[in-house]
Amino acid sequence: MQREDCFYFGKVIKTHGILGGISIRIDADQPEVYKQLTMIFIEINKKLIPYFIQSLNINSNKAYVKLQDVDTIEKALELAGNEIFLPLELLPKLSGNRFYFHEVPGYKVIDESFGLIGNIETVLEYPNQAVFQIYKENKEVLIPIHDDVILKVDRRSKTIHIKAPDGLIALYLNS
Repeated sequence: MQREDCFYFGKVIKTHGILGGISIRIDADQPEVYKQLTMIFIEINKKLIPYFIQSLNINSNKAYVKLQDVDTIEKALELAGNEIFLPLELLPKLSGNRFYFHEVPGYKVIDESFGLIGNIETVLEYPNQAVFQIYKENKEVLIPIHDDVILKVDRRSKTIHIKAPDGLIALYLNS
């Protein structure tokens, strides 16, 4: 399994108990969706290593996990601090104006006043705000990803319709 075929699920934060259990922090809006997991991939030395799950107990955004063949605290300690990934096909399907950041690069962005801005290059995640990065006329345009800005996501035509804050697009293109 390659990293580009996966999404970040969480991180092993510490050991749990003395028989090789681990405690993980889950980075998901609805952690309970994953209560039937049978396998996870843990990144070790830049490689994704599959681990089969013997038991999994999810409590909010934390989980206590017992992995097959990890039967001592020493083996569990070796996993602490490592990131956990899952295959993309395990992501719940989203509808309406909700989307995953990895799925929108290449989508066209159309502003209700300005018209076609361009295609999303990538999504930049800043601490307080994620933004679409778009290039128009060789100038970078950053559009905030916010419910007040995004009017419609059309997956069929790969288009996102927005209402950018007044003057935002002109600010980028006239500088």
